[in-house]
Amino acid sequence: MIDTGALLMLLVGLALGALVAALVALYLANRRIARQLQTLEERQTQRLQQLKSEVKTFQQGSIRMGEDLVALRDQFKRLEDKQQRIEQHDPQSLPYNQAARLVSLGASVEDLTQSCGLSKAEAELVAKLHAARKP
Repeated sequence: MIDTGALLMLLVGLALGALVAALVALYLANRRIARQLQTLEERQTQRLQQLKSEVKTFQQGSIRMGEDLVALRDQFKRLEDKQQRIEQHDPQSLPYNQAARLVSLGASVEDLTQSCGLSKAEAELVAKLHAARKP
């Protein structure tokens, strides 16, 4: 017959063995998870670097586009100023410019012929051209 003390020792030994086995399994699982975590962290770091590079590229492109836009705006302003100077210095274009302004204010063909010194045909043409430009 097995004595109670020996049986108790056997059970304690089995329990300790199971506990050690569980601890070893936990340790191995912990190491596997740590390796997976490290791999994920490396991938995340690489992706972050890639995204930073892409953002920097987009920023540089936006800056260049902004600079180009400013240059185009300046060029447009210069051309607009030049066109105004030419129109103001060209004595033949003054009646037509004035007629276009009067048409935009609602002047009739007769008003244009009287105010600007245009012929009836010229006044009708200016009125039609300006009417075609209205939205």
